[in-house]
Order: sequence, then C-alpha cells, then structure tokens
Amino acid sequence: MNTHVLSPLWVSILVAVMASCQPQEKEDQATSSASKDTGASQNIKPTESGYADVNGLKMYYEVYGNGKPIVLLHGSYMNIPMNWLHIIPQLAQDRKVVVTEMQGHGRTKDIARDFSYEGMADDVSGLLKHLQIDSADILGYSMGGGVAFQVAVRHPEQVRRLVVLSGTYAHDGWWPDVEASFATFTPDMFKGTPIQKQYDSLGNDPAHFPEFVRKVISIDLKPYDWSKDVKNIQAPMFLAIGDADGVRYEHALDLFRAKGGGKMGDIHGLPQSRLAILPGTTHIGMMQRTEWLIPMITDFLDSDLNAAPPTF
Repeated sequence: MNTHVLSPLWVSILVAVMASCQPQEKEDQATSSASKDTGASQNIKPTESGYADVNGLKMYYEVYGNGKPIVLLHGSYMNIPMNWLHIIPQLAQDRKVVVTEMQGHGRTKDIARDFSYEGMADDVSGLLKHLQIDSADILGYSMGGGVAFQVAVRHPEQVRRLVVLSGTYAHDGWWPDVEASFATFTPDMFKGTPIQKQYDSLGNDPAHFPEFVRKVISIDLKPYDWSKDVKNIQAPMFLAIGDADGVRYEHALDLFRAKGGGKMGDIHGLPQSRLAILPGTTHIGMMQRTEWLIPMITDFLDSDLNAAPPTF
C-alpha cells in the first residue's frame, strides 16, 4: 500500500462522516454526550432508553414513537446519532422506532468476543425479546444491512419485512477495489475524526480505540457467503443501493431475481420484494437521500404486497 495515499473509500467515509456531524459540531467539541440522549439533539425524546442484557452485552437502545415496530441497525463505526439523526423523527411519526448500538459501538461496550454478523444478529434478537416485541420490521444500513440479513436468516419469526440499504450478503458483493481497500484500514486513519471523538465522548476508554477499529473491520476481512440462506428468506425485502455505491449492481440484482424480480409485472404480477438503484448516490450518500428513501421505505412497509398491478 502507498502509505501517502488513503483509499478512495476511506476518503469518502471520512468526508461524509464529518459532514454528517456538522450539526453537532459544537456539542462534540464540548461534549458530555454520555449524559445527553439522542433525542436532545433531535428535539424528540425517546419514550424508553437503557441497556438490555443480551449475550454478555449491555446493549444500549432507545425507543421512539408508537405503532408498528421497526428496528434500525447502523453501519460500521457509527452510533445512533451519527447514523439516524435525521431518520428517527420521520419514521417515529407513526411507528415505534427502536434504535440500538452494536457490540463495541457507541454506548454498548465491547466484550471478549469476536465481531461477527451472526453474533450481532443474535444480539438484535435478544433485544427484541427484552423489549417484548414478537415481530418487527428490520432496517439495516451497510454493516447493519449484513446484520439485518442474518437476523432474517437466524430468527425469521421475528422479522416481518426487511429493508437493506447498501448492504451485502457475500464478501464479493462489494466492487473488487472496495473489498481490497478494507485491509488498508488502520487506527491511525481515524485519529482526530468525528468517529474517534464520538467514541471517546460516549464513555469508552480511549486506549481501546485502536482495538475497536481493528475489530470492526475484521468482519469484512474474512470471506463470507450467505447467498443460499438469504435467497431463502421468506420475509419480503426492499433493497436499495446507489448507482455510485460500493455494492455491485449484479449482487443486488441477483438477490432481487431470486425474490421474484426480473419479470414484467404487468404480465406476471408484482413481486413482494422491491429494488431501488438511486441515481447520483454513493455508499455514504445513501443516508443523505432521506427525501427519496423515507417515502419508498414507508410505502413498502405499509403496502398490501399481494395487490394486483395497476391497470389503465
């Protein structure tokens, strides 16, 4: 690796994360975020927050709104405010929104356990049981998308509908240069970034930050392929990627075809699952497309998926 050049993926991550944190810049500089809930920065208060004892973790969570439950699963290195700041108020208008922080992220302290999509999926299942929610819609972004796939594979009875934004179900679902760039990630790249500042501000030991960086990226340094299991998921799913995403078009299309896509709906009927490729949208930019995503997500979650296709 040329040590003088950061990978394009890292540059986009850094710039996007810094941009996403701009509204909180003053709070971050004088942060006592550990004592401030996400709701304070959104002008919306959680109806419930706390820690659930699941699989050896004290898993931090917040609950907003009322209605059908939806669980939001964040991306790598993120936490509730960094990933969902602008999403929660929109979804919480008529839904119960459950947001959580995965192992080692945010206020959920790390434990002596390897990071894995399967393990985090089991944690989400445990959180739902803690909250006495029998079944929920699951929405995951990036790393959270991989966790969402595994929740539906391992705990299908707890998943009503599945939304995956810029997520993969196999290691080669990423463009080759993106997958290769994961091995270039080092803790030094994160020094002084909003990711490190948020990590420190939420009660974590700064000395453990390098280990956190290495553990998070470790899940994408090992080959994985859940194609068979994911294609057998019975829950309807909505897949969304950007046309300039890190996820290969063919990867998303292959799953969509397996879920009934690839046919003319006017002749064969509409599949219960859906696919969107957002124009002018990067991997990180996906989370800035709320004006497009929220209507598409809510329509998918609320629609009668057995309805006949429209006619003239």
